[in-house]
Amino acid sequence: MPELPEVETTRRGIQDHLLNATIEQIIVRNPRLRWPVPADLSALASGERILSVRRRAKYLLLELATGSILIHLGMSGSLRVLTEAFPAEKHDHIDLVLQNGIRLRYRDPRRFGAWLWLTGNPLEHPHLASLGPEPLSLEFNPAYLGAQLANKRTAIKPLIMDNHLVVGVGNIYASESLFRARINPTKSGQTLNDAEILALSEQIKATLTEAIAAGGSTLRDYVDSDGKAGYFMINSYVYGRAGQPCRVCGTPISQIRQAQRATFYCPQCQH
Repeated sequence: MPELPEVETTRRGIQDHLLNATIEQIIVRNPRLRWPVPADLSALASGERILSVRRRAKYLLLELATGSILIHLGMSGSLRVLTEAFPAEKHDHIDLVLQNGIRLRYRDPRRFGAWLWLTGNPLEHPHLASLGPEPLSLEFNPAYLGAQLANKRTAIKPLIMDNHLVVGVGNIYASESLFRARINPTKSGQTLNDAEILALSEQIKATLTEAIAAGGSTLRDYVDSDGKAGYFMINSYVYGRAGQPCRVCGTPISQIRQAQRATFYCPQCQH
């Protein structure tokens, strides 16, 4: 599933082509996504200028004067900018066509993504209203994190993956951030001391920032290509490295399961 860095790279890859452009029409070939695509989506958006291309958590928002188009990539969705009307393939479900001839094409083999129409403040929509702060924002800081972890007996890794606490810290980046902060993923949230809370908040920001920066080189791939960013933790410290030596101390990396997800950590560095 695309994580926050991949979605942010997608936003940056499409933004310059969409911003201030006017929508000609939206072609919906298959409305059966995670939630049905509104039948009147094209009628609602046609003739409208795209005022901003924003991201909230792993949602993209194309904001127009009369409403917003909310896009979620789901598990297998991708977006790409086409300079001409290339023939649609089997899983190309939606084209957003601009008056200048450029089109944004949405591909989603598993159809777990979404295209919805929102009115009013999009951040107050039920899909977005209950989300926690952005991890790279000033709102996400040691004071906030410490307050959220107080009295939490749950292990720290599933806690930081909870979108109500902070958005966008997916499985890969949770394992990597905890390693960098030298925190065992099984420790309960309430047992973290001030130094660990500071380190964790800093390393979440650093890990995601580096992943987004690594995705910058893929931005050209959003034009006339498959539009897939991939994952950026190519040289991960722990994720996907079970049994391999820790890059810091040489101890074999351990793998456990937490909340039905694989967790990787170094038992020596993260004791």
